[in-house]
Amino acid sequence: MHKGLLVFGGAFICCFLWGSAFPGIKIGYRLWNIGSSETFRIIRFAGIRFLLAGVLVILFASLLRKKPLLPGKADLKPIFILSIYQTIGQYVFFYVGLAHTTGVNSAVVDSLTTFFAIIVSCLIMRMEKLTAAKIVGCILGFAGVVIINLTPEGFSFRPLGDGLVALSALCYGVSSTLIKKYSARHDTVLLSGYQFIFGGAVMIAIGEAGLLISGSSQAPSQSIELPKALLILVYLSLVSSVAYTLWGILLKHNDVSTISIFGFMNPVIGVVLSALLLGEGSELGIKYIIALLLISAGILTVNKAPFKFRKS
Repeated sequence: MHKGLLVFGGAFICCFLWGSAFPGIKIGYRLWNIGSSETFRIIRFAGIRFLLAGVLVILFASLLRKKPLLPGKADLKPIFILSIYQTIGQYVFFYVGLAHTTGVNSAVVDSLTTFFAIIVSCLIMRMEKLTAAKIVGCILGFAGVVIINLTPEGFSFRPLGDGLVALSALCYGVSSTLIKKYSARHDTVLLSGYQFIFGGAVMIAIGEAGLLISGSSQAPSQSIELPKALLILVYLSLVSSVAYTLWGILLKHNDVSTISIFGFMNPVIGVVLSALLLGEGSELGIKYIIALLLISAGILTVNKAPFKFRKS
């Protein structure tokens, strides 16, 4: 099979899984009876998801390689740093933010990940040049986010919703450049699995501590449909384990621009699936179409020329 088809297939799988996470998480809240104001239960739910995702990654990789996949001493620091940005920071903000906004809005705001990755790699980590095309692309992307928050009353940006999802995107922007950097010297699958395990454990601890300190009940107030609730939890864990591991492998063996251009599919898939699965069809209007077109145009503009990373 042609390499281009393999890259497209792998990137599309990642984007579809990530896009499905927007409505999937909100469905998970409903099945587990987690309210939008129950911040610590939200964080604990996310922690369980990622801990399970990490276990799945390491288990499958160990079975395929016919030996336990264990981290060495040199792997510990990259695992810790990645978990801070890719799991703990990104998803504490994302899960809490998603509880305070619509699946459609979060799908569009979260598309800022591509632009934050460019800003971090160019201005902070100095891995590439900041070109005019990249600046124009960033402006187009931010314009899309502004349009999505326009209301008849004027500009609307909810800090506990869209603001936290944007901070989540910033954390991912940092983690994506770190993955590219670390994958040159470390096993991408190993880093992905163990950073999920460490990050998930920390999030569970934060959630449990918060519930204990606040005196909140750790059990849902209503009975839950356990089979469905467990199924969505396993699905969300597979979203993380499959998508991030595959994306990391794609980044390791291809230019960042070649892979990141497929990111425009995330908000599109997220918007469509949110409309279909959450009944948010009324959210779809002309401003969402314009915003998605601007964001797509921004990503295409940014990736007009391939990134050239400096050799370390």
